[in-house]
Amino acid sequence: MPHGAKAPRYMTLRTKFLLFVAIIHVVLIALATQLRTSNPVLFVVSEALLVVSIVLTVQLYRGFVRPFQLIAAGTAAIQAKDFSMKFVPVGQREMDQLITVYNQMIDELRHERVSQHEKSFLLEHLIQASPAGVLILDFEGRLESVNAAAERFLGQPAEDLLGQLPAELPGAWGPALAALTENQPQSLRLSGLQTYRAHVAHFLDRGFTRRFILLEELTQELIKQEKQAYGQLIRMMSHEINNSIGAINSILHSFHYYAPQLAADDQPDFTQALDVSITRNTQLANFIANFARLVRLPPPTLQPTDVHTLLRGICRLLQPQSEERRIHWHLEIPPTPLLLNLDAQQMEQVLLNIAKNALEAIGQDGNIWVRTVAAPATITIENDGPSITPEISQQLFTPFFSTKRDGQGIGLTLVRDILLAHGFQFRLETNDTTQRTAFIMETK
Repeated sequence: MPHGAKAPRYMTLRTKFLLFVAIIHVVLIALATQLRTSNPVLFVVSEALLVVSIVLTVQLYRGFVRPFQLIAAGTAAIQAKDFSMKFVPVGQREMDQLITVYNQMIDELRHERVSQHEKSFLLEHLIQASPAGVLILDFEGRLESVNAAAERFLGQPAEDLLGQLPAELPGAWGPALAALTENQPQSLRLSGLQTYRAHVAHFLDRGFTRRFILLEELTQELIKQEKQAYGQLIRMMSHEINNSIGAINSILHSFHYYAPQLAADDQPDFTQALDVSITRNTQLANFIANFARLVRLPPPTLQPTDVHTLLRGICRLLQPQSEERRIHWHLEIPPTPLLLNLDAQQMEQVLLNIAKNALEAIGQDGNIWVRTVAAPATITIENDGPSITPEISQQLFTPFFSTKRDGQGIGLTLVRDILLAHGFQFRLETNDTTQRTAFIMETK
């Protein structure tokens, strides 16, 4: 149809019927009028037939139009998705059959709609309540829906995530999710602590394929399994080594009684050899004791503790060696107390380990910044030493991993276990802009 042309108008079936009936009766009336003078008897008969025709036409019109009215009303109800309107029989066989079929169809549609709505409502609430993170993608592969667990894992509200491609997500999430292959679950380890299993699959929506990503947190489960494994090993090693060291040291001490029986020239070498052996055994016992302390870490005894007092104490304790290395402390904390329910002794050990790691990371000539925030309670210890590489970042909180030549890999593991027992969230990361490395602890 040419642009600007009007669409043709079609007469409705009812209009055509009325027009047809009007033409027929006009013709009949005209014929009857011609018979009025020529044949009065036939005129009377024709008038009677005309009256009968009009009565039959009215009845036919009613029987003909009403089904169309009901069909129109039913069609409008279906278009409006109103499946509650039903019709009652009218006493006309054909019409009643149509009404029966329509009412059955409406009942089926209403039942199916209610069932689908209930299933959709249940599924939506299950997804939102699920401890697993669920990311639902649209047809273009962008985030269309994110549940509460996924918001918590990704560290951003849903409104900031929707519309993004998985590869565009912040931090290590983007590259990790971009590399996922359908039906091949992968383990993701972020910040050296949080461990997740990611699984991508698809479903059909209106005949087209859509994908979703399922995230399961494995952190607590893996930490528990790790502690059980190395705990049994350390307890066995500690028991065997301590028993042997105790007996060996006792024998070595006894050998001191034989020193006077030796020649005068041999006595110093003999005594020194014994002392070195005893000292080395004692160091080995202390080494094992450090591992045993990690296994026997007691639950925290929580009581109100001023975090600012702990931080000032750590600063004073490390001030002499900081001055020797020309490392400056910047305490950016308010004078008012920051009271938290903590185990003061355990938390002091955490802060001391973190601060000593910062000093060792700098080496010589640097700065350490200490900051706190009240709401939510956050403690940040930051240094301008060398940056942490992504490879090291992934292993920082792995038991017995250390970047130091003679490190035991216990310090950050102990920090991890204490902070987890206190319910803290924490991370160690290098800021790409400032190139400073910060250990950040915050309450949940």
